[in-house]
Amino acid sequence: MELNLSKRQQSSSLNRAMVKLTPIAAGCAVMLALSSGAAFAQQAEPAKEAAKADSQQTTETVVVTGIRRGIEAAISLKKNSTSIVEAISAEDIGKLPDSSVAESISRLPGVTAQRSRSSGKAADISVRGLSPSFNGSLLNGREQASTGNARAPEFDLFPAELMGSVMIYKTPDASLIGQGLAATIDLNTLKPLDFGKQVVSAAYRKQRTGVQTASEGSGDRISFSYVDQFADRTIGLSLGFTKFKEDGGAQQRFNTWGGWSPEVDYNGAKVKTIGGFGADTETSKSDRDGASATLQFKPNKNFKSTIDLFYSAGSSSLKKTGLEGAIAGSAGGYDPDGVLSNATIVNGVVTAGTFSNYKGVVRNHKESAKDKFTSIGWNSDLKVDEWTLNADLAYSKAKKDASRYETTAGQPGNATGLSSISYTGFNGGNFNDVKYTTSLNFGDRNVAKLTDVNGWGGGVDSPQAGYVALPTVNDKVTSFRLTASRDVEFGPIVTARFGVNGTDREKIRAGQEGRLVVKGTNGYATATVPGSAVGVAGTTGLPIVSFDPEGSLGSIYDLARWVDASVLAKDWSVHEKVTTAYAMGDLDGELMGLNYRGNVGVQFVHTNQSSTGNQVDLANCTGITAATCPSSVVGGGTSYSNILPSLNVSFNLGSDQYFRVGAGKIMSRANMDDMRASQAFGVTTQGNNPILTGSGGNPNLKPFLAKALDLSYEKYFGNKGYFSFAGFYKSLDTYIYRSPTTFDFAPFVSAKTPLPLTGAYKGSTVGLLTAPRNGEGGSIHGFEMAVNVPFNMFSSYLDGFGAMLNHSDTSSKITLPGFGFGNVAVTSLNIPLPGLSKKVSNLRLYYEKNGFQVAWAARKRSDFLGQVSDYQDNMQLTMVKGETLVDLQASYEFQSGWLKGLSLLVQANNWNNTPFQEYNTDPNVITNKVTYGRTYLFGANYKF
Repeated sequence: MELNLSKRQQSSSLNRAMVKLTPIAAGCAVMLALSSGAAFAQQAEPAKEAAKADSQQTTETVVVTGIRRGIEAAISLKKNSTSIVEAISAEDIGKLPDSSVAESISRLPGVTAQRSRSSGKAADISVRGLSPSFNGSLLNGREQASTGNARAPEFDLFPAELMGSVMIYKTPDASLIGQGLAATIDLNTLKPLDFGKQVVSAAYRKQRTGVQTASEGSGDRISFSYVDQFADRTIGLSLGFTKFKEDGGAQQRFNTWGGWSPEVDYNGAKVKTIGGFGADTETSKSDRDGASATLQFKPNKNFKSTIDLFYSAGSSSLKKTGLEGAIAGSAGGYDPDGVLSNATIVNGVVTAGTFSNYKGVVRNHKESAKDKFTSIGWNSDLKVDEWTLNADLAYSKAKKDASRYETTAGQPGNATGLSSISYTGFNGGNFNDVKYTTSLNFGDRNVAKLTDVNGWGGGVDSPQAGYVALPTVNDKVTSFRLTASRDVEFGPIVTARFGVNGTDREKIRAGQEGRLVVKGTNGYATATVPGSAVGVAGTTGLPIVSFDPEGSLGSIYDLARWVDASVLAKDWSVHEKVTTAYAMGDLDGELMGLNYRGNVGVQFVHTNQSSTGNQVDLANCTGITAATCPSSVVGGGTSYSNILPSLNVSFNLGSDQYFRVGAGKIMSRANMDDMRASQAFGVTTQGNNPILTGSGGNPNLKPFLAKALDLSYEKYFGNKGYFSFAGFYKSLDTYIYRSPTTFDFAPFVSAKTPLPLTGAYKGSTVGLLTAPRNGEGGSIHGFEMAVNVPFNMFSSYLDGFGAMLNHSDTSSKITLPGFGFGNVAVTSLNIPLPGLSKKVSNLRLYYEKNGFQVAWAARKRSDFLGQVSDYQDNMQLTMVKGETLVDLQASYEFQSGWLKGLSLLVQANNWNNTPFQEYNTDPNVITNKVTYGRTYLFGANYKF
């Protein structure tokens, strides 16, 4: 019995020490502690003493730094967790292994990143083949507000310099709040009492961007970190600050208009030619200020309180200068079809030729955004007799103000003497390689005027010389958590944990959009493009007029505000209250001669959600203004409860080997824009049968649900390296998709709403509503392999060398029922899950010794179904071609003398200049291609 008790104490100590490394709360009663006014005279808690001793030992005796320090700390986190996790730890104070959190995360097994189309940097994170929307994202264990339509905050809000570690939980845990269907990503800031001494660190980076593109950009990055302890280590303080500014290089984009290659008549035969194209040169600017602060108070063994603050504010802009237009066909009411002449025909393909009536549209667009994110949390632990109580209060808010100016220049709608366009080098599929020339110079301000070029607004009575959208997003999250735990002796359960968490969230999206109309008296009005700048239309090399359109509203243009159904549907609010109660037991026992530890538990989650939005009856719309298209505010909502059991067991196989099993039921709530109550409807025709149709959101949307099973074998070599092999399977009970389905519009129609006059739906209010809804069917399964070893394990001659390698292979599908795509009647379809690359590989080779650090890293992923923002700020699915990115790092840290603590570094990202490429169905026909160039960084760190 004495031996068994010792074992339980050891397990309890280990599990409690782990609490420091996870976002799991351990108890409650901050208010009780503050009101008591006196320290409780309790026996020293073994776990606290062990944690303190470990911290002191790490600080005072372990001298591993740099790459190896980060690797060993991450291995320790992974090894000591009872769940299946991946971890990243800072190589040093304020220094994650990569320049951004997203890039570091994307190197972990089963994790991939989708690059931003505008910057080329890692942006969205996909885990195990599921889209970013399926991830739960936390900061210091808490759900956070976001500036986008999704729930999770964008990773570029969190500068890498302010992060201490990142944990990715791949299996569910009853005490983990805000879990995701794919994984739960927890970003953690520094905790000052975890350090044994004062640390001050400063860093500076100078960068060149867009190397090997049309023109280069530049940037600067500075950071500062301060960690200290006071009053005999009863008070700890950490401060962090970072400032980043970047002017991006010129990125060249070519859009094939979906690979459009129509057949036209030429000399009595049908020949294949180019339909049209769009070519842009894009330049970006961004800046961000970030700050974090943590104050800890631990007057004795029984009480600890932590207050942490995080702040991030930034702005970004993307200037697009380009040329687009139809070649063989028409792109608007003012654009006559082109007529082919001087053609060279090879196997029915026009390899070279000239088309008349080219209405080229010069585009000067600018997208800008300013965002601000603030998070504050207060967490306190109190030991009372055998109980450990914890209380956690948190608040976060995010705001984003954006603008999108789109202007068009060229020949007005009533122009004569239109340009012609000639091309050479087309073979039927190589759209990106074709060379173009035009008879008119679109870089001449006497030729290209600001005007409605193609009648895209509907004609002379509603001219559209551009477009402007001014959306805003506000999000607020308030949460509280109370938990309690104590040691028990109940079979294999050694610790019992109980908790309740409440979250109140409200997200509001609003804005205005409309046509830009050149000031004048008629629909063909023109204005001279300001300035004298001349740009280049992407890879075509064609000259075009260039200017910055921001601020042109009111001086050059008037705004004709649009309030049609598609615009009004973008304004919404969603309010959500979620209460989570859980009970969990920590396990420690023996089964078939194998020692094991882990946890078993259950969550009860109750959700109450509501939404408001705009409803538009298209029968009452005679135009696209507030007066001609009235709308009404509608609301809706629902409540539901879910029970989510979970089990994690880690079997000790001996010789530092572990076999882990994770099983449970998991869920992810829908994106908040899918839950909007906005709706529009009217009579349209399906074949010969008129029918009421509509579209909108779904305030009654239920969450994604799945059953998951994970198995993992891990072999560790102390804290220096490991090998792991994992398999997983997720059965999707429910999935969210957009689909038309039978719907009764009776509660929404008015006396003025015309109903179908003929056909099967004559006089019926029953029609088809296209909206997000819950479907059934789908699965994801695969395996992951990882090796992380220093080469001195094999030979002392290789001391300092090491490698990190991982590979994942994932398969998935979802089943969409009939009407799965728009209004087209189709049978059930199987498609890959968004975000899934079947094969993902990462390799990092490094050398570190005597102050020298060198690293070469590559990450490779296969084709995947990506999510990108379209010209209307809506997320769309598109196939993204697989890619391999190569990064290089080198640094030297002075080991002695007055320069000790100083390190110099150089880094190259996207060394192989991999483009971002999209396609529809044929990977050989690229519909959109962007080249970003290399990024070079030079910098210095100083720590004392």
